[in-house]
Amino acid sequence: MKTLIRGIAALSLFFAASVALADTAVERGHYLATVGDCAACHTSRNGAAYAGGRVLGTPFGAIPAPNITPDPTTGIGAWSADDFYRAMHSGKGHDGTSLYPVFPFTSYTKVTRADTDAIFAYLKSLPAVKAPGTDNTLRWPYRMRSLMAAWRVLFFDEGEFQPDPERSAAWNRGAYLVQGLGHCNECHTRRDSFGAPVTDPLLTGGIVPVQNWYAPDLSMAKHGGLEGWTEADVVALLKTGRSRRGTAFGPMADVVLRSTQHMTDDDLAAMATYLASLPERAPPKQRESAVGARELALRGAKVYTDQCATCHAENGRGKGDAYPPLDGNGSVTDPTGINAIRMVLSGGFAPATPGNPRPYSMPPFSQTLNDDDAAAVVTYIRQAWSNKAASVSPGDVRAYRSTPGS
Repeated sequence: MKTLIRGIAALSLFFAASVALADTAVERGHYLATVGDCAACHTSRNGAAYAGGRVLGTPFGAIPAPNITPDPTTGIGAWSADDFYRAMHSGKGHDGTSLYPVFPFTSYTKVTRADTDAIFAYLKSLPAVKAPGTDNTLRWPYRMRSLMAAWRVLFFDEGEFQPDPERSAAWNRGAYLVQGLGHCNECHTRRDSFGAPVTDPLLTGGIVPVQNWYAPDLSMAKHGGLEGWTEADVVALLKTGRSRRGTAFGPMADVVLRSTQHMTDDDLAAMATYLASLPERAPPKQRESAVGARELALRGAKVYTDQCATCHAENGRGKGDAYPPLDGNGSVTDPTGINAIRMVLSGGFAPATPGNPRPYSMPPFSQTLNDDDAAAVVTYIRQAWSNKAASVSPGDVRAYRSTPGS
């Protein structure tokens, strides 16, 4: 009898330990899914979390994000952990078909099996939602999945992240998060005519397809998009949505809101450590200034004094934590001028975070300024103080006046 009791007790401890391990895996998977910002794509507006439905635009057509709740017929309920790892690591679906790279498997391939298993455990713990998918609207011939075989050969390097033994643990953790689960290079780089992100060098900045915001170069070295930033500035932006060097806006505001503000301080510091190691860049190739740019800037100085100086100061250095500086701000001087134009037209709305619970927002001026005045003030701030960027034209403003805000 005592042997039976001891056996039952041991079995109870075993099951308790198994449940604890499962709970730990789910909790860890929840954190990792947040780091990967999975909900941003796999949740439609006002829809159930992870039930899909959000339509993702690409230059080749639109692709709806699938349901990844554990529903057995419309979600991933019939998937195994091996299936999920294959999707993340190899870009292959449950049925073996090649996934379109709007799903960033080109970055997720670096995620370890242990981490994909944890994310899968978390997704399997969610309420199952029956939400059938819809067809993509890719144009011919891009809808032909058979073409993905050639694309993969040309542009996809499969393989988990390999730590660099010459680097610190913090650097390796940051590189793993930035290159892999955080998939930062999916936005912060240019793409070629086949939609493939440039990976050499990494994180050199580019226009986010369809959304038409410029995601800056992330190097903090000379000529980098974050030149002059410190690691503390990077951590502050990712944690709170603002720093002394600038504020998160556009698509990045959503990344902070849904993902990075929830990351641990150690992981944010590791990402900053990695970004601080990115190499010096060549001087950015600025567009040529338009004819009459000097006269445009002079006109813009008056518009700035009338509309902008109250918040951003006459010297362009901003005011405290509320109003970011424009002098030396990479979002103002990016090679395209897109972000400055869009901020003037549509305003800027920082995310609300515990570190910045009542963020100041910039009002839109699309109804106040015509194309000429908007081009003038953007040209002025891109060339005033220490800024040395090219002018923009009224035609540039016109092109982005009707562009959606995110």
